[in-house]
Amino acid sequence: MDFDLIIIGSGPGGYVAAIRASQLGMKTAVVEKAELGGICLNWGCIPTKSLLKSASVFQYIKHAGDYGITVTGDIKADFDAMVKRSREVAAGMSKGVQFLFKKNKIELIQGTGKLTKDKTVEVTSADGTTQELSAKNIILATGARSKQLPNLPQDGEKVIGYRKAMTLEKQPESMIVVGSGAIGSEFAWFYNAIGTKVTLVEYLPNVVPLEDEDVSKQLGREFKKAGIKVMTNAEVLSVDASGDKVKAVIKTKKGEEEHEADIILSAVGITPNLENIGLEEAGIEIENGKIKVDDYYRTNVEGVYAIGDIVHGQALAHVASAEGIICVEKMAGEKPEPLDYGNIPACTYTTPEVASVGMTEKAAKEAGYELKIGKFPFTASGKASAAGHREGFVKLIFDAKYGELLGAHLIGANVTEMIGELVTARKLETTGHEIIKSVHPHPTMSEAIMEAAAAAYGEVIHI
Repeated sequence: MDFDLIIIGSGPGGYVAAIRASQLGMKTAVVEKAELGGICLNWGCIPTKSLLKSASVFQYIKHAGDYGITVTGDIKADFDAMVKRSREVAAGMSKGVQFLFKKNKIELIQGTGKLTKDKTVEVTSADGTTQELSAKNIILATGARSKQLPNLPQDGEKVIGYRKAMTLEKQPESMIVVGSGAIGSEFAWFYNAIGTKVTLVEYLPNVVPLEDEDVSKQLGREFKKAGIKVMTNAEVLSVDASGDKVKAVIKTKKGEEEHEADIILSAVGITPNLENIGLEEAGIEIENGKIKVDDYYRTNVEGVYAIGDIVHGQALAHVASAEGIICVEKMAGEKPEPLDYGNIPACTYTTPEVASVGMTEKAAKEAGYELKIGKFPFTASGKASAAGHREGFVKLIFDAKYGELLGAHLIGANVTEMIGELVTARKLETTGHEIIKSVHPHPTMSEAIMEAAAAAYGEVIHI
């Protein structure tokens, strides 16, 4: 079977690239060994948001009295039902990708794909049979998996990764979450919200350590207020899973402490899936543990491309999708603009949510900018007060000389739905005064963006 393009992997990089390639007239095939949609649709972005929504609804019901609603009877979180709903949502999304493949005449080939030295793709099916496919172009989009650390050996029972955390047989009474990036923080909030006693361990001084320090500190305070035991500047030295409970020796500034829990969730990052895909046989160049590519995702081997978590750049679903589109457009002779990795939004779907784009205050200062910084708290927002979610703020960082928006950092209810405006503003090189003069609807949470810009220039009205 000859194709214009074969893609190995059907995650948000692979399947989006396939659809765009089909739109551009390429005969396209996708090789996938598991479910369509990859980790994101089946074991990451989508099912976790389903779990978080269930926990959020549970919290709303528990606090119904705050909204003038009386709820009687025993209110319980049905963990099994939450997990079941999450899996149903993921399955529905995967079926949606199947529909898109049929609509765009993309051929799905089930099996494990591997490059050969002849630049063909060898596919091994579940029953062990193999077939060899050829194409003018090949995209590697094999994604990543949970990182394994020597001091946190995952046994899949008491020491687990994020995938197992979505399908536990029963809700644990206690859990230690190691790592407070987006994955760790989201699971810590979810399990705490439905009644599990959660300890969150972070090696660095603040939770969500890649975020602006003001945001990190705010989320840490909100976590503690919610009942999560937050341990920063802390490191898990060893675990003992031999008993009924799992014991962790945690090093803190005060010394070593032993903590016990039903489950330890390791959320310390991801590892790219580079093994067994034929990189060495095909002569693909690796740089610092990832595949080396140019601005259009071409590897050093002509006709072979790579996108997503296996190349350098943020390991995010929307980044992989953008890379896939740029890759196939260049392949088709279009003139796509290279991706601006400095203008990629990052979102954490805890309560409160966190969303950001661009430079943190610290990074902007280190880059030598003179800054104008505006901050608007949601305590001053009418919509936030009416919604009962007054925690958090919008923080905007501008270059004092030219008014360029260098960074935006939000924490609060639904801020992941607000960050797109600021990504577009940065893309269009919008200035602070242009944001101030862009009338925002009242009452909305997004008014805080306009007010934060005004605060940076001493023109804020409502604080």
